[in-house]
Amino acid sequence: MVTTTFAFDAALSRLTIDLGAVRQNYRRLCRELGDVPCAGVVKADGYGLGADHVAPVLYEEGCRTFFVATFDEAVRLRQILPDGTIACLNGLLAGTEAAYVEHGIVPVLNDLGQVALWRAHGGKTGAPLAAMLHVDTGMNRLGLDGRELDRVAGDPSLLDGIDWLYMLSHLCAADEPDNPMNAQQLARFRAARARLPAGMKASLANSSGVFLGPEYHHDLARPGIALYGGRPSAGSDNPMRCPIRIEGRILQLRTVEPGWTVGYGGSWRAGRETRIATVAAGYADGYIRSLSSAGRVAVGGRLCNVVGRVSMDMITVDVTDLDPADTAPGGMVEVLGPTVTPDAMADLAGTIGYELLTALGSRYVRHYVDGGA
Repeated sequence: MVTTTFAFDAALSRLTIDLGAVRQNYRRLCRELGDVPCAGVVKADGYGLGADHVAPVLYEEGCRTFFVATFDEAVRLRQILPDGTIACLNGLLAGTEAAYVEHGIVPVLNDLGQVALWRAHGGKTGAPLAAMLHVDTGMNRLGLDGRELDRVAGDPSLLDGIDWLYMLSHLCAADEPDNPMNAQQLARFRAARARLPAGMKASLANSSGVFLGPEYHHDLARPGIALYGGRPSAGSDNPMRCPIRIEGRILQLRTVEPGWTVGYGGSWRAGRETRIATVAAGYADGYIRSLSSAGRVAVGGRLCNVVGRVSMDMITVDVTDLDPADTAPGGMVEVLGPTVTPDAMADLAGTIGYELLTALGSRYVRHYVDGGA
């Protein structure tokens, strides 16, 4: 357990991250997967929680394969994790091959041009270099398309000279279990695998894919958002634990008369005499503007509406129906956390929990705790 500091106690806004919840989420995913290994996606600074804290916890739990988006993220992660496989999803740029080798980073190769570059560099080093092969099955962002798969089927030697760890693809609608795209992508993935060299291991399941069933698990799962408490499936109970609690301090309490407006643009108007608490959290802290007059916070466990526009440093909250003793200036309210979860707030904002987590601002005084089991 990390010792709370005075700076944390005195902060206007603060973020508590429970690494024990991350541990439990990883264990929950492993139970779902059975004997299939579980990787950890720690891109975007561990989805905003801090990869330098999250990745070592996952490693302690047995995770040995980590995915990031960019080469810079991979290099920073290698400084934290001298052991284990670190794979870079965005692919290989010409001229960066030696840097990948120097830092022990595995590129996810997204087209045959990247395959040729990596194979040629392996020829210079005198040994096949490890890589993963991305095959597109319907996302249409990255990965070998149908034409390139046809070329490989006609000339399998195009993939020679590389130590292939996995072929992978990315599900685009796995959070909707009944979406027919899931079965379509699974069928395309199997068909693509049959056209590639025999024996290549495969990885398809993301967070939501883990819960679609064993046929999606293959040889490695790659969960991301579920590690950080995000719900794997829309419209169903969330089996994951929320590891964050964001608190903002009440800066001022005021009474607004009926007919008066609150915030920029006067977009919200009081219909009754209203007590407004001004709270130290805004879009500079990752509390996005689309939560204006839509978001909620928890005060003493009770939900209260955000009214008016979210500004850079503050939000305004209707606390009329609460006991004034619970809303005194200096007190803390839960802006995001177990009571007002990222998924719940994302639903109100018309976005996804990923955006709220990865937008966490740098001004929060962070406090890491780890209850272990």
